[in-house]
Order: sequence, then structure tokens, then C-alpha cells
Amino acid sequence: MLHENPESIAAKVACMSELPTVELLVAKLSALGITLPAGAVRVSAYGDSPALSEALLALIRLGRKRAGTGLLWAHEADGEAIPVFGEIEIVVDHRNEPAIVTRVTSVEVIPFAEVTAEYAAIEGEGDGSLAFWREAHWAFFSRECQRLGRAPTESMLVVCGVFEVLNALPLEHYSAARVAEFDAGEKEIANFFVAESGSVDLDSRLRGNDMT
Repeated sequence: MLHENPESIAAKVACMSELPTVELLVAKLSALGITLPAGAVRVSAYGDSPALSEALLALIRLGRKRAGTGLLWAHEADGEAIPVFGEIEIVVDHRNEPAIVTRVTSVEVIPFAEVTAEYAAIEGEGDGSLAFWREAHWAFFSRECQRLGRAPTESMLVVCGVFEVLNALPLEHYSAARVAEFDAGEKEIANFFVAESGSVDLDSRLRGNDMT
């Protein structure tokens, strides 16, 4: 089944143009010789600017990030369905061109306090530690709670989704300018992990919504 969903395990692009349709992206991928496996398909994007979008895509391409976490209260308030096991996700870049195809491999809704070190390592932000995950996500979810008129608690429910990469479009499909953007995105990654406080959640810097 094909259905359009502009929300990814990680998030929507808040300040870019409307996302393309599933059908259009499936056609573009088919022209490149990429056939999607059977299952529900959604469209998503990362980041809230071209540079930040490229940085997150680079992080996934490098194999470091394989999970994203959202606040259940935000999903409910925004009317967004949580990710579903087995969903196929076409991730577009800031030009709304297909960049990566992923599949949701697990989804778990648990209290913030019960997120494990194993999951933090899969999400792959900062130094990959649970301490970093808790510090960065507490700050991010606190901002989300402020937006929602709630107070963050250790018992607040978070949506933990893990994905696998099915296809990362080879860079030869892109112009020299686009390859340069990918390279620049990789170089940006280190900068996003360093802030005045000594640590920062990459995704919270990249998006102002409900997923990290």
C-alpha cells in the first residue's frame, strides 16, 4: 500500500517546500533502477535548512545514525501517527530529490527513564553514550513540552524507532555541485556535536519539531 506521510522517524522539514508525492518519488527511483519492497511507503525529510538537511543525510550515510526518538505527547498534539514496523520511508534531500530509502525495523513507546544505553548507541549522536542521550534529549523534549504546555518528566513517553537503510543513492546520480554538498554535510557533522555547553543533540539543532 502507498500512502503519503511527510513525517519521518526523525522529522519533517519545517521551513522547506511541500514534500513530493510517493508516486512521483517511486517513479524517480524506478528510473534509477531502484524498486521498493512491498509495504506501506511514506515520504520524509530531515533538517530545517539545506545545510542541516545535508548534515543529517551525511550522518545516516556514514552509518552512524540508525534511530530517531520522538515525544509521544507531540505526536498526539500534532495528529501524527507514530512509525509502524516495516514501513518503507523515502527520505528526500532539501531539493526534494530522493536520497535514502529506509525501513522501520522496530518501534517502542517507553518512559524517558527507561531508554537504554544500547538504544542511545544505535541513535548515534554525540559520543553515543546514554549520558549524552539523556542530556541532549531532555533539553530537546523540554522545549517540546514548553510548546505543548506540559512539563517534562522522567516518566514521559517517548517513541523510539530504529531503521535500516535499504538504498542510499550513489553520488554519481548527482551533479558535481550536489556531491560537494554531501561532502560539506559530512564536514558539518563535527560542528553540530560541539556547543558552548560542551555537548549538543545534532537533531535538536537541525529540527525544531518532535523527533530527534
